[in-house]
Amino acid sequence: MTQLESARKGIITSQMKSVASEEGIEISSLIQEVSAGRVVIFANSKHIKLKPCGVGHGLRTKVNANIGTSPDFGDVNTELEKLKTVEKYCADTVMDLSIGSNIVDVRRAVIAATVLPVGTVPVYQAAIQAAEQRGAIINMTADDIFNVIEEQARDGVDFITVHCGVTQDTVETLKQSGRTTGIVSRGGAFLAGWMLHNGRENPLFEEFDRLLEIAKKYDVALSLGDGMRPGSLSDASDRPQLKELLVLGGLVDRARAAGVQVLVEGPGHLPLDHIAANVRMEKSVCKGAPFYVLGPLVTDIAAGYDHISGAIGGAIAAMEGADFLCYVTPAEHLSLPDPEDVRQGIIASRIAANAADIIKGTGKAKEQSKEMSLARENLDWHKMSELSLDGDRVNEEHLRHPSRSDACSMCGEYCAINLVKEYLGGQGGTEC
Repeated sequence: MTQLESARKGIITSQMKSVASEEGIEISSLIQEVSAGRVVIFANSKHIKLKPCGVGHGLRTKVNANIGTSPDFGDVNTELEKLKTVEKYCADTVMDLSIGSNIVDVRRAVIAATVLPVGTVPVYQAAIQAAEQRGAIINMTADDIFNVIEEQARDGVDFITVHCGVTQDTVETLKQSGRTTGIVSRGGAFLAGWMLHNGRENPLFEEFDRLLEIAKKYDVALSLGDGMRPGSLSDASDRPQLKELLVLGGLVDRARAAGVQVLVEGPGHLPLDHIAANVRMEKSVCKGAPFYVLGPLVTDIAAGYDHISGAIGGAIAAMEGADFLCYVTPAEHLSLPDPEDVRQGIIASRIAANAADIIKGTGKAKEQSKEMSLARENLDWHKMSELSLDGDRVNEEHLRHPSRSDACSMCGEYCAINLVKEYLGGQGGTEC
């Protein structure tokens, strides 16, 4: 029985108890949100070491970190090293997006090594195996895709990105759209190319009930992928993107009716003034399904700093109701991320999530901000490091230019906080 089915029957699972405790909410409220499909709990029955994680309405904004090999770089060891960084800097979930020759080994090693929910994009493995065994991705079969999905579910994958909305109709709309960047989703591109060559409908859409059977069997959450997401600001909120969203809205209904947990993925590049409207559209069309956004990136010229661009967009999206932020690293558009890229990407997205949670009143964001303010008032550097999203960075910066006083080296003996304490008895509320 899936978490969704259990919630509808009023059954309190151990995973629900864990999430409610972690979030600091009443179990009855959580059951109501899970039952309505507004909250998803990642909890594949085969992921033995899993720490359950809830994503959706009324919960703390979650952050996902992507790792994985490429055809050029990476192996099991490199990805396990990145996984250590993912865990150290407190991402909530991890996705293995490996497309190298060791896809299966990497995935199984990651699942065995972490308590975090693990996500994948199964069509990557299906397409690459088809290329290796039959000479080209276009020789992939529907059975190839579904066999890989079941294999990954059996391995313990907790959520999968499936590009079910890349249909013959949406591809035709794309061809007529005059887009600047076409399809930037790798999974979307694999499927669109396969469809155009074979003259057939997307198996993930055509055989959606088959997908639901597998997902229900293992309680794998379906993350309905945005294969038509805009890859540049000039393509934002265009017809291919919106047509795909309408398809996904119908599939959300079908998944929920089958007792399968489902969330929806959102656009990657959006100008600031499109973000709120996109979140509201998804929430309306998909009836409150958790919204999982990449970034979104708010400018196209931040190469090398796209983690900052993504954090700006992510903060606005989460404030407007997005529930799940997929991190963006400094390596986005440029190269395969290394552990330092992973670190910077996670911290940037966690800043965005925290900023939104302060507004939404979820988690302990407001209380943590208050604690940090008091630590600064007391010049308690240890506490500041402890409360920070990246305590290592706090210590590195504070000790880089040590002060002769108890203040930081920017103000030294002229620290505003110390001056106020000396002359006004602690009144005034200024800070260094």
